[in-house]
Amino acid sequence: MTKILAFDRDRRTSHADPASRLKARPRNNTAPTPLRRTDSASARPGEVEVAASVVVPTRGRPQLLNRCLASLVLQRFDPARFEIIVVDDGPDDDTREVVAGWAAHTAGQGPRITYIPSMGPHGPAAARNHGWRAARGGIIAFTDDDTIARADWLKNGLRAFEGSVDAVSGRIVMPLSHTPTDYELDAKQLETAEFVTANCFCRRQVLDDLGGFDERFRFAWREDSDLQFRLLEYQASIVYEPKAVMMHPIRPAGWGVSLQQVKKVQFDALLYKKHPALYRRKIRSKPRWDFYITVAALFACVITAAAGATAPALVAGLLWLGMTGRFCMQRLKRTSKAPGHVAEMVVTSALIPPLAVFWRMVGAIRFRAGLL
Repeated sequence: MTKILAFDRDRRTSHADPASRLKARPRNNTAPTPLRRTDSASARPGEVEVAASVVVPTRGRPQLLNRCLASLVLQRFDPARFEIIVVDDGPDDDTREVVAGWAAHTAGQGPRITYIPSMGPHGPAAARNHGWRAARGGIIAFTDDDTIARADWLKNGLRAFEGSVDAVSGRIVMPLSHTPTDYELDAKQLETAEFVTANCFCRRQVLDDLGGFDERFRFAWREDSDLQFRLLEYQASIVYEPKAVMMHPIRPAGWGVSLQQVKKVQFDALLYKKHPALYRRKIRSKPRWDFYITVAALFACVITAAAGATAPALVAGLLWLGMTGRFCMQRLKRTSKAPGHVAEMVVTSALIPPLAVFWRMVGAIRFRAGLL
């Protein structure tokens, strides 16, 4: 039977403000290895100590979650020594049934599976907080509901915790056998990211010290970078373990998907406000001047044309056309040249700069941040 934990609606929301709760610790603090001790409550007499808790946030994707759980319950690791916690960010019956089915299947012979309904959507950051705070393991392993864990993923991830290691980043593999679309190429960059919540491990005590994820990151965007940056400010020891492999198939996307993705950039402002130096060093070294110039040229063209100034309107229009064409060609350089995809790039390349500038301004105003 699936264990279900209720969501505490009165729980205080964590913004994980490093100025108020985070202090860099001395580096001579040596943490024990996860297989000898957990940082949670001690196991009861006769119980096997839980070494790790796998936290999986989900929302409305029962088929993908089913595939993910299938890979997790088949881990080559003592099933009594790890648990799986699924946090449903906007509970639905189909998701609950998937989790209940796997819990029944593994009862008495597989890992304990817990279902936590979160009356959201509150976003993946909040869902992960619900998960790790309910966990029994001293090591928290994070992944997404659309991943597939290699059978030795958990074992290899935990083996990387030696000495003073506080967090581990695993390897993401996004298989792709054809020339990618712009969306697919952008998604595939996850393979080279330094630290992503689709495949990372962290000591529970460290998460306690940091206050968990900042729940102001409401979308699946930059919440993992924020955690990484706070780990760095905490002077945590983060290692990369390439043998902890998580497959992350690229999901099909509809025409114009990039226009939907643009809304996420508002959270760049929050990340920049919290970690300006790290943002410039690891995310973007300078503002998107190309977008600002493109939008300025578009507005100048419209305004001067309305005023009857033909020559200035022509100059501004040519500048807008040149910048838009440059952006479109950059996106097509290593991607599919299929007619439908080319048409999509032409249309979306004209729309993305103004949308991106708009959402960057929304973020800058909302989070009182500087120019992005």
